Formats: sequence, C-alpha cells, structure tokens
Amino acid sequence: MSTSLILLAAGQGTRMNSDRPKVLHEIAGAPLLVHAIRSGAALEPARVVVVAGHGADAVRAATKAWAPEAEVVVQADQLGTGHAVAQAREALAGATGDAIVLYADTPFIRPETLEAMREARRKHAVVVLGFEAADPGRYGRLVTEGEELLRIVEYKDASDAERAITLCNSGVVCADAGLLFDLVAEVGNDNASGEYYLTDIVAIARARGLSATVVRCDEAETLGVNTRAQLADAEAAFQARARAALAEDGVTLVAPETVYLGHDTAVGRDAVIEPHVVFGPGVTVESGATIRAFSHLEGCHVSAGAVVGPYARLRPGAELAEGVKVGNFVEIKNASLAEGAKVNHLSYVGDAEVGARANLGAGTITCNYDGVFKHRTEIGAEAFIGSSTMLVAPVRVGAGAMTGSGSVITRDVPDGALGVARGRQVNKDGFATRLFARLKSLKNAQKGA
Repeated sequence: MSTSLILLAAGQGTRMNSDRPKVLHEIAGAPLLVHAIRSGAALEPARVVVVAGHGADAVRAATKAWAPEAEVVVQADQLGTGHAVAQAREALAGATGDAIVLYADTPFIRPETLEAMREARRKHAVVVLGFEAADPGRYGRLVTEGEELLRIVEYKDASDAERAITLCNSGVVCADAGLLFDLVAEVGNDNASGEYYLTDIVAIARARGLSATVVRCDEAETLGVNTRAQLADAEAAFQARARAALAEDGVTLVAPETVYLGHDTAVGRDAVIEPHVVFGPGVTVESGATIRAFSHLEGCHVSAGAVVGPYARLRPGAELAEGVKVGNFVEIKNASLAEGAKVNHLSYVGDAEVGARANLGAGTITCNYDGVFKHRTEIGAEAFIGSSTMLVAPVRVGAGAMTGSGSVITRDVPDGALGVARGRQVNKDGFATRLFARLKSLKNAQKGA
C-alpha cells in the first residue's frame, strides 16, 4: 500500500523570536523540517507535500535543497491544522493508499511508530498518535473506550473531567488519503479559537459509522519545538540518542557528553572519538580511525587507521586515506591526502593533492587563492616539505622531492629534486654585540633623563 506524507510547516513560531521560519531552525546541522521528512522517509512515501506559510519562500528553498522530491504548497492564511491539511488536496489529487500528517516542528517521531500507525489502518479508518504525558498541560486529550478513539478534545474546549485524562494528542494522523480530505472538508470552526481543527475528523468519521483508534508512543517522540529553550532540549535529545547509537555500534566515545554529532555523521566500528569533538554535516569516519580532542570536522571522509588532531579542522572536501596523520592546529580543505601522508603541525592544506607517505613539515601552507581564483597544489608520493614552506599554487612538488625550510616555492620541483627559494644568509661578525651595547646605552640614558 502506498503512503503519502503531509508535513505542516506553516506556523510563524513567534516564541522563537526569530526572522527565520521556525521549521528552518536546525538540530545537528539540519532543519527541523528535514528531520521530520526523514522520519517519514522510512515508509518510502509515494508523495511528500510540505504545507508552508510564514516564510514560504525560504521553506520552499530549503525543501528543494534538502528534499527535492517534496512538493511545497502555501497556506496563505493560518486558520488551523484542518485548513492546513486541506491545502494539500490538489497536490495529492489521485493519490491512493494512506496519508500521514506530520508536523515539521515535531522532528523525532520514529519510523517504527509510523509503521505501527500504518498497520493499525488495516482495522480502523482513522489512526491518531497519542502519548501518556507526565504533565498533560495544554495538550489536546484523547477520549477512548477500549481500543476505540471516541473523540479528541482541545484543552480550551475540554471539561474538567476531560482535562484529567493523561492520554494526549500528538497531532499525527493516518487515514486513507481520499477519506482524509473528505473528512477535512466537513471540519468547522465553531470552537474557542475559531480555527479549523484537524482533530475534529475523529468525531466526523465516527458520525459516519467509521472507526478510529490510538497508537501510543513514548512522550519523547512527540517533543515539539516552539522556543529557543525547546530547540536546545531537542538538540540535547538528538545528541543523546546519536551518541548511544554509536556506542551500540562499537565506537568508543571517551567523553560522550562532550561530542556533538551531525544529523548524518557516520562512524565505523572501533573508531575512537576523544573529548570535545564537533561533527558538522557530511562526515564519514571509517573503522579504527582516531579523532583526537578539540577537533572540528565537516564535509569530509576519514579512512581506516587515520589519526586526526588534537585541535585539527577538516573542512568540506577533505579526503584522508588509510593511515594519514593530521596533527595539532592543522586545517585541511578540499584536499586529498593519500595513504600514510603526514601533516602534523600548524599547517594549512587547501585545494591540494598530497601523495602517499609525503611528509609536510610544521608551518607548511598551500597558497591556493590569488584573490579571485583558487589554484591547486600537487605534492608527490614520499615528498618532504620543509618547515615553513609556502607553496604558491598552481605548483607541483614531485615524488621524492624536497623543499628547504622557509622556502617560497613558486615553480615546479621535479621528482627527486630539492627546491630552495629564500634569501642567502649573511653573518656580520660582532654586529649583535655592538648593537645590543648601543641599545642598552640609549635605554639607560632615557632612565636618567
């Protein structure tokens, strides 16, 4: 049975106190909207529709960048969740199978939970996701009898007895796509807020003689993000789960609470992550690699047995082969380092290819930018780059070649050659002694004045 997803992303999120649409605020480097889309992606949906409103152009651009398969429709006036779902009717015209309504600011619904909802649809026309709340607060309440869901009551409209119910509404709904839009078309706005509540479809379905039920999930899955504090809580929840998953997969996190993972960080078995490491998006670390303390990685690939850090930075396009060593205060950007290459201290390697077992001395810099264009540097296998060498790209240092420390290399160095480019040293006997004597005399004269 095919499934369609409807993601409601129209809210302004005024409590975020931000010019950015709420659903574009990020957890682990990805917008809330994207986390919600990925939750539903496990169902292999035939269609995905995002209902935007506030900041619709920005939401559309982000959706295109992160989930190009999704279609964006606009809810020009925010008149409630029922009204929002209705905006997806045209985009899902002719859709068969179920439709699941998700919320872009509720990013942690597990795929297993959505699968359970889809399974419950075999027996019931409408399936609602509920949870037992430790503090029900102002959540809508689910009124049940056995496995039947009788109605959903919004807090504003609930009686004291209904407010005592702890089974609460997450807002996530599953129903046949055609039936969902038929039910939504009958929703009215005769309530305390004057809005069209999606929750009313339960009562409408039951009035037609159709059944409804509740699938329960852990309250943590329904964590919504409406404030900066809740965004921080959501980040913490994501990180805790992601760290636990890595540990379960055989990764050593020396101080888990200090490591921050990206939404798509992939780390292989027996890798070691030391304290205070930050992963941005797009990082893969293979088995047996070590990421040492206080390093920052994004958009890079670290092969088996490589060692990075401490205090290293890998930027997008960094490709480290097996056994590579990148040491303290080294930055690698858009560069590939072949097997066994070493860049151990205080260096910048950008837009470069470094050959196998090449050794770059402390302070090596590839001067890759001329103010307008980027240029590439090529360093051959087993080359030795002397400390404080400036490699002015485009330039090539051949296999087995060397550069003298302190050189500014502007021309290619052939294989096996030594390249030296620095001023000739001149020693002036006794000059330092005479100079220091003169300076000290001047200083003493100033003190006596």
